Amino acid sequence: MISKSDLKALLATPQKIVITTHHKPDGDAMGSSLGLYCYLIQKGHHVTVITPTDYPDFLHWMPYHTSVVIYTEEQAKAQQLVAEAALIFCLDFNTLSRINELGECIRNTDAVKVMIDHHLDPEDFDDFRHWDINACAAAQLVYDFIVNVLEDESYVNKEVATCLYTGIMTDSGSFRFPSATSDVYRIAACLIDKGAEHWRIHQLVYDNSSENRIRFLGHCLSHKLEILRDFNTALITVDKDELVKFDVQTGDTEGIVNYALSINGIKLAAFIVERKDKVKLSLRSTGDFPANEICKKYFNGGGHRNAAGGQSDTNFEDTIQQFKAILPEYKVQLLQ
Repeated sequence: MISKSDLKALLATPQKIVITTHHKPDGDAMGSSLGLYCYLIQKGHHVTVITPTDYPDFLHWMPYHTSVVIYTEEQAKAQQLVAEAALIFCLDFNTLSRINELGECIRNTDAVKVMIDHHLDPEDFDDFRHWDINACAAAQLVYDFIVNVLEDESYVNKEVATCLYTGIMTDSGSFRFPSATSDVYRIAACLIDKGAEHWRIHQLVYDNSSENRIRFLGHCLSHKLEILRDFNTALITVDKDELVKFDVQTGDTEGIVNYALSINGIKLAAFIVERKDKVKLSLRSTGDFPANEICKKYFNGGGHRNAAGGQSDTNFEDTIQQFKAILPEYKVQLLQ
């Protein structure tokens, strides 16, 4: 590990820098990445954001998103940028498997690696770590990194503020999750003072769906929602044919699991979707129920207590049955 003073000294002169984030980036992943990008370019650094995959259309309004290099679309360019970088910032993930093939490129480089993250159990690949599992979002930690670690609050301009507010808003569930503490509200207020138009950001993220996505959501709620009252659990399952039928795009499934969790009396909600290569699961819970424990123990995943994800190498139907078979183990907690 390098010290804070060593990192500040390195950032005192222009460097070639890569910023990356996790597979299928969400609002926090892109908000924290582009927010840090907007800060670093003000300091004269040569910066590129590289995402392992594409990201949702409802985030394509964000400042400098057109400069993002998508690894799956420009693999050679991305590999060259990683090889030439003096610093690599790894945001909103803490294990290199979360960035697919890009992970081994980064592991093998001599660049200084900076992790800024809020997930459990970080892998030991970084040289400097700004990590707090109690933070509501990686964007909150990027704000803290700029303001308190680098002592550069004056560089939090409207573009930085807009990106970081987006990350905090999306990962805190629009400030309704327990992680949205009074400190988070104070940061949000500061970002609004710096120029983040909170009403416009909310509209662009949440009121910007395609017709197909709305019809797909209706299909999920009308035809694919299953309530398991014996376990206070709700389940939505979608197979690959349904993804094709509704022309589901990156980001279209995001947040659907929350509708299941919003049902009165439901303590655990699951969204299980059959992708081309694997079956993916998104779990949400209320109170102290450990959604992340189920994902880590049974589905090669993890996350936060109330918001976690995983995947299964078995087929779609077997994954659904496996999930249901797990519930009796947690019946006491689910019925409390």
